[in-house]
Amino acid sequence: MRYAVLGTGIVGRTLASKLIELGHDVRMGARSKDNPAALEWAQEAGPRASAGTFADAAEFGERIVEAVGGGVALAALRAAGAEHLDGKVVIDTSNKLEPFEGGMRLASLDDIGSVGAQLQSAFPRARVVKTLNTLTSALMVDPVALPGEHQLFLSGDDATAKEAVRELLGEFGWPPERVIDLGGIETARGVELLMPLWLNLFGNRGHAHFNWHIQTGD
Repeated sequence: MRYAVLGTGIVGRTLASKLIELGHDVRMGARSKDNPAALEWAQEAGPRASAGTFADAAEFGERIVEAVGGGVALAALRAAGAEHLDGKVVIDTSNKLEPFEGGMRLASLDDIGSVGAQLQSAFPRARVVKTLNTLTSALMVDPVALPGEHQLFLSGDDATAKEAVRELLGEFGWPPERVIDLGGIETARGVELLMPLWLNLFGNRGHAHFNWHIQTGD
């Protein structure tokens, strides 16, 4: 499978490197084709890796992983080009954060509901699936590093797209029963609103090596 990973930060690099490890071809996208972080990653990641602009990556990828900050996610997909997103699964991993007194906090979602819903509305022919925004990047691709039956969430309007993403998460090591399908893309608001609590826990514990576990009476 050919993947585009939009974003050169820790989340983008972690996901892109795992995809390469799994045998996929990956093009990392950035605002400019000579982005130093993207070029360095591609050189280190080997022959299946390449780098380019957001548009270059999106054209290349059969699936798109959006791994930029939530505040710039819409701009990144616009730069990628709607024609390169049509019909493709777009995996939205972002949270909309802003600086606050030396730290970070969730920016207002009142105007957009959620980043996931904003992207689906702006690109109705893309198949947006929200996931992986509720835990640190290392655990996204290595869930067994944290003991216990902790879980992930999926939000999206397209059932086939969500199944494709569930299969990818399985490649990352997530058993199907630990991936909770919340429903349509409107449910992305709930998982994005977990970020303030996540940030509080991070500050309280002093590390990000934790995740959510939903205990039910089923």
